[in-house]
Amino acid sequence: MDTIPVFDHNLRVTRMNVYSMRLINVKALLEREKLMEKRERVDRRAKVLEFRDDEVTKYAILSHRWIAQEVEYDEIVELAKMDEEMRDEIRQRDGYRKILDSCKQAKKDGYEWLWVDTCCIDKQSSAELSEAINSMYRWYENAQVCYAYLHDVLDSSLPAAQNNEKYANGWPEWFSRGWTLQEMIAPSNVQFFNKKWQAIGDKRTLARTIKYITRVPEHILMDGLYGDRPCVAQIMSWAANRTTTRVEDRAYSLMGLLGVNMPMLYGEGMKAFHRLQLEIIRTSNDQSIFAWGWDGEGVRTGNILADDPSVFRYCSAMELIKPDEFIESLSEYMPEAELPSSEDDRLGTFPITNRGIQIWLFLRPIRGSDSVFLAWLPCRSAPWDPPVTINLCLRESNYYRCAELDSFPEGTLQFRQVYLRYQDTSHRNAAFEIDDSAITERGFTYRSACPAKFTGNTFILTSTDPLCVKVYSNADTGDCFAVGFGQFFGKDWIHVEFDKDDTWDYLSKEKFAMNEYNNMLARAPEHAQSMDKAHSGALVSIMRTRLHQLTLRTCVVWKSSRENGVKFEVFRDSGFDYISGEWTGFDVDVGDIFPASANYFRISIDITVHRK
Repeated sequence: MDTIPVFDHNLRVTRMNVYSMRLINVKALLEREKLMEKRERVDRRAKVLEFRDDEVTKYAILSHRWIAQEVEYDEIVELAKMDEEMRDEIRQRDGYRKILDSCKQAKKDGYEWLWVDTCCIDKQSSAELSEAINSMYRWYENAQVCYAYLHDVLDSSLPAAQNNEKYANGWPEWFSRGWTLQEMIAPSNVQFFNKKWQAIGDKRTLARTIKYITRVPEHILMDGLYGDRPCVAQIMSWAANRTTTRVEDRAYSLMGLLGVNMPMLYGEGMKAFHRLQLEIIRTSNDQSIFAWGWDGEGVRTGNILADDPSVFRYCSAMELIKPDEFIESLSEYMPEAELPSSEDDRLGTFPITNRGIQIWLFLRPIRGSDSVFLAWLPCRSAPWDPPVTINLCLRESNYYRCAELDSFPEGTLQFRQVYLRYQDTSHRNAAFEIDDSAITERGFTYRSACPAKFTGNTFILTSTDPLCVKVYSNADTGDCFAVGFGQFFGKDWIHVEFDKDDTWDYLSKEKFAMNEYNNMLARAPEHAQSMDKAHSGALVSIMRTRLHQLTLRTCVVWKSSRENGVKFEVFRDSGFDYISGEWTGFDVDVGDIFPASANYFRISIDITVHRK
């Protein structure tokens, strides 16, 4: 084996192999095992692992689900030098038996070399591990055959339907792991084996069943990613339901499928998936990468990048739209003279800058909002569908992804250059505890909430659930109002709207809650800004709202940087002729805000907000 000298920082000469791939010498390992089994003397200098060039070497490769008792690099190398007790312990492991059975299958198929990830990578070397992960797709692609070992399948065929009693995820575990996705797609020849190493079939003959299990199209299983390559969002969707032991591997296991390389930084968490998307953007103009959560599921307010492949779940039929067809589909919303041509370079260029991703988008404001826009993307969720749209919110001259709204756009469609923020945004969950006993005692009844899951008087707002709207009504007075508890980029806000329809009935309250939810969410930036402005330098903020027969006064008292109290007062008072509907800040004693008076009756809701 050829080697070259490399000098380290201590001026010490070390040796480094020029070959990129360490492989098992099938014959050497099987012969060593035979001697061990017979308790005969083993040549401790015999090598069972050697470096080879993956471009010219014919080798088999193993794809499997890792288990607790795997055998690592140093153990397979030093096995012959160990004492008999330690040696036997390793040889009895399921992981060792898996390597041994793989070698037997490789020998049977006429291959001299075999690669197994558990023992062919020295994981104590971060540089080697990083190089191996970046090379792994190519290694599987160059293999003559890939053995897919299904350790939890006892039958001689793949299951035809989900079985949650037999399998933890309804299907054999191999189909739910992150790394096995590329191991299934990259090799042209994948042979499946059950727990007893009995052949089940190959990828081509089982393509229809595998498609049903994995949602990977048959033509990809048959021909790989060559030819009609799927868009980024569709490839991401294949990993939506897969899991990895390390969260970073959710990103690293997709690099080969998406044609990018990047260094490994274990410990960075979901930032690895953000880095992956940025690498894709640097090498591609595929805007489907922004289409995650187009159906509204899992969308949070924040940076434009997805946090996890799971939010691409419903992109399995996503496809790009040709520029001329995309432009034509928008002609009804924009004067033809203002539409760019399909050859316009602005349509396919979006560089990454320190301010954000600089991109030209078609935007249209959401009805009733100055800060939330609908953006059209040149991709569709299925053939013949219209272009996908996502919601963006404007904050401090930059645009962020925001939760989906059931609202219509209005106004003229604009082709505008914007900056999409990809940097992480600060966010802390807010837990709201509501005491509405005084409301129910005085004739007001809690009617509904949106989202409906916020049924109790304690709930937590997150980046994916940034708003809760609760509706209260009074059958005697005919009053009905909605209270919105929101959070926008770490700022808590509260807004109140009353039902302006004098003829409301009880059956309409759920619809009223949903309508107000969409209206308030569309104006979340304005509500948060208004309340934040009133809060600046004030101990207390007050907003008055006119109901049908009553005045609703909302008072917010900031108790600390992480806790504030909110009290609603409903009273009859002819003195409040002017109602601004805006927040006003006061640096006054709380006791001065609610003076006792005989000319109105009081109904209150006490709310405490805790930061987590």
